[in-house]
Amino acid sequence: MKYIHPVAEANESSPFGSLMPDEFYERHSVDHGSAYITSKQNLKLFIQWWTPIRQDTPLKGIVCVVHGYTGETSWFLQLTSVHIAKHGFAVCAIDHFGHGFSEGLVAHLPDLNLVVDECILFFNSFRARYQPDLPAFMYAESLGGAIALMITLRRDGILPDRKFDGVVLNGAMCGISDKFKPPWPLEHFLSLAAFLVPTWCVVPTRGSIPGVSFKVEWKRKLAIASPRRPLLRPRAATAQELMRVCKDLQGKFHEVDVPFLIVHGGEDVVCDPACAEELYNRASSKDKTLRIYPGMWHQLAGEPDENVELVFGEVVDWLVTRAERCHG
Repeated sequence: MKYIHPVAEANESSPFGSLMPDEFYERHSVDHGSAYITSKQNLKLFIQWWTPIRQDTPLKGIVCVVHGYTGETSWFLQLTSVHIAKHGFAVCAIDHFGHGFSEGLVAHLPDLNLVVDECILFFNSFRARYQPDLPAFMYAESLGGAIALMITLRRDGILPDRKFDGVVLNGAMCGISDKFKPPWPLEHFLSLAAFLVPTWCVVPTRGSIPGVSFKVEWKRKLAIASPRRPLLRPRAATAQELMRVCKDLQGKFHEVDVPFLIVHGGEDVVCDPACAEELYNRASSKDKTLRIYPGMWHQLAGEPDENVELVFGEVVDWLVTRAERCHG
């Protein structure tokens, strides 16, 4: 049975449309919960989860959601989380440092390894709520895709309790598009700026992230309407870290062995679709699927309805199929 993605019911000011949050969850037959956890840096990080209400149907699996830079788990990504939960999955998500409802300097991620650590700790604890043989996946958008890959490649320090059975990479930041990067020569002086003034919002980009990510105008307005979406320029140390991580991951594409699905807009000017294609070609995964959609932009939930249904129908089909294989 197919469900329409809940973004179809949103409007330019609220992801829930005309409904209150509790009414929205009831309408979509999901339970919702949220809490705060404390990071190793003694910062409060916001977590939340969604589970299908249907008690007579066993869960198909667990999906751990990873948001991107300047994103959060309570706006567009919440709608996708509900969409996945409705198909029989227990879904969880965490707001990174300085994003959403989590503490930390706004939109400042100078060390993504710390983000990876906190994601692993939370995902481990959430998975521990369920039987250990339940299949577990990650769904990740934009920078979240890089973080998800870093989690699967982690070989030391804090490790996932168990490997993930698959990863969905939506517009993954495997490489920042030259159409969005800061213009030369600033890119080459980033290390100096990051050292001297790491939190300075100095790095220009070729357009705002919402402006070049969401094709449908009212969805672009909805993205900007979030009271927790930062619209400032990237901070020097954060921009340097994003570029460092992309380069580091590109050197490790051949080590990626987790089953994965890549969905990526062919006209994405934020995260380079050519880098996603390179990941697909070089990864050692035996189960890998690449779907680059001609004409689509960076935020696939920001596309017209027919495109949203195509993309997220394929996402859910992939998750359900892999969960059934694990159960079989």
